[in-house]
Order: sequence, then C-alpha cells, then structure tokens
Amino acid sequence: MSPLLIGILIVVGLVALIIIVVIAQFMNLYIQALVSGAKVGLWELIGMRLRKVDPRTIVFSRIRAVKAGLMISTAQLESHYLAGGRVPTVVQALIAADRARIELPWDQACAIDLAGRDILDAVQTSVNPKVIDCPNPSMGRPTIDAVAQDGIQLKARARVTVRANIARLVGGATEETIIARVGEGIVTTIGSSTTHKHVLENPDRISKVVLEKGLDAGTAFEILSIDIADIDVGENIGAKLQADQAEADKRRFQAEAEKRRALAVALEQENKAEIQKNRALVVLAEAEVPKAMAEAFRSGNLGVMDYYRMKNVIADTTMRQSIAGETDGKPQQQND
Repeated sequence: MSPLLIGILIVVGLVALIIIVVIAQFMNLYIQALVSGAKVGLWELIGMRLRKVDPRTIVFSRIRAVKAGLMISTAQLESHYLAGGRVPTVVQALIAADRARIELPWDQACAIDLAGRDILDAVQTSVNPKVIDCPNPSMGRPTIDAVAQDGIQLKARARVTVRANIARLVGGATEETIIARVGEGIVTTIGSSTTHKHVLENPDRISKVVLEKGLDAGTAFEILSIDIADIDVGENIGAKLQADQAEADKRRFQAEAEKRRALAVALEQENKAEIQKNRALVVLAEAEVPKAMAEAFRSGNLGVMDYYRMKNVIADTTMRQSIAGETDGKPQQQND
C-alpha cells in the first residue's frame, strides 16, 4: 500500500473513532428517551451540547412530561433553558397543575418562572392554601397594637389563610403586602370602635370588616379567611396622654407664673429706684433752705425774732407729733 492511502485510512479511522465516541456519549440518553416514548433525535442531543445546553436536564424533563401526559417539545424545553429558566421545576409544576385540574399553559408557567417566582410553590399553594401570621414574627413585632376611642390599647394577632392566584403571579404583590393591608385593617377597625369592650366581645367583627375591604386586590394571592388568633388589653393610652397633657399644662402655668413674678420683682426694683431718686431731690431741696434763709437775713426780709418764732413753731409741732405717736407725719406703732 502506498503511503498516501495509508494516511487517508488513518484520517478516516480517526474521524470514525471521534464520531463513535461522540455518539456513545449520547447513546444512553437517546435510548432512555426512545424507550420512554419521548423520542429525542441523536442530532438534537449533539446540537444541545454545541449550544451549551445540558442534554440530561432536557431529556429527563421531557420524559417526565410525556409520562404525565403533557406534550412539551424538546425545542420548548431547550428554549426555556437557554432563557435561564428552571426547566425541571416548571415541568414539575405543570404536572402538579394538571393533576389538580388547574389551567396552567406552558408559556405562562415559563413567564412566572423567569419573573423570579417559584412556580411549583405557587401551584402547591393554590392546591393547599397556606397560613400567614400577621404580623410576621420575624419582623420583630409580636402583635398589632391599636387604640380604641376610649383610650384603651389592644394587642391583636391574626392568621390569614391565602391561596395563590396563578393568573396574577406576574406583577402581583407578595405576602408582605397582604400582611401590611391586614394590619392596617385591624388598626382601622379597632380605632373606629367606641370602646375596647365591643372589640373584646366580638373579635370576629374585625375579620368581617377587614375581609369586606378586598385586601387581595392586585396581589398574587386570594384571601380565604382572616382569623383573630389572640387579642389582649394593653395600656390605658388615653389616661397616659391626659396625664402627660396635664403635666405639660402645669409646667406651662408655672412658667407663666414665674414670668409674672419676675415682672413684679422688676417693677418693685424700679419703684425703689424712683423713691431713692425722689429722696435725693428732697435732700437737694432741703439744702437750699439754709441758703434761702441766709439770703433773707442779708436782705432784711427775715428778722431774728421771726427766725426764733419759726423755730418755736417747729419745736411745738415736733412735740405734738411725739405726743400723738407720729413720726414724719405717720402714726407710730406702739408696742404692748
């Protein structure tokens, strides 16, 4: 044999060996799909590997779907895989929905899965409703606190039974919205009650009023029932607020009284200063008297006898005042 022919045979042999090895990798999956009635072409398996798709995931998911009576093509499974979806979860959710007689098309299931929602949990919740605690204990608040019109605080806990609404899973609000709306309804109902006794006597009134508000609108759930699990009496908020208001009024009145006292003290000091000023003027005026008398002596308008008579009058007046018990024109207080 010529060297050229030997080289061609070697190349052909290598190519054949490579083809056999590649086919051998997918032969097991091909046979499993074939005997399960969910045939997947051998070239389709090779194409999956070239497109970076896990063939095992696609083949096993198609087998499960076919065995459950669902006609889902390989192209649909591969398309959802390439879009980043969770193919096994979607297939399992479709099987569960079909068994529960829930209408769930393939496109809708893929959209819900790509939106980040757990489609399998949604289907299970639609079949088996779940109970949500309100408020959520993980948020750190054990009860919903509200105050009735008589000022008494009530602490309530509710349990909300919901069922998933698959048609509103895409774009619908989550459990947090349900909890917030139910809490708002409880606070509003208790706050509108005339007395806390009415709430304690009929706690189901809260459930009826809250359910009538249609709290599940725009959410991914349908509220089946709202049950008041527990309701306790808290503090007398009304009395506490009144006490705080009275204390604030007392401090305000004390401040106003202190202001008036300070004004009175300031006015008293001003009056004392005015008295001292007037006394100083009197002293100045009295200092002018000797000067006037001296001038009168020099001018001859006042004689010596006139001066002595004036002194006698002053002495007589002083004596009469002393007898009458007066000092500077004011009665003296006599001690017993």
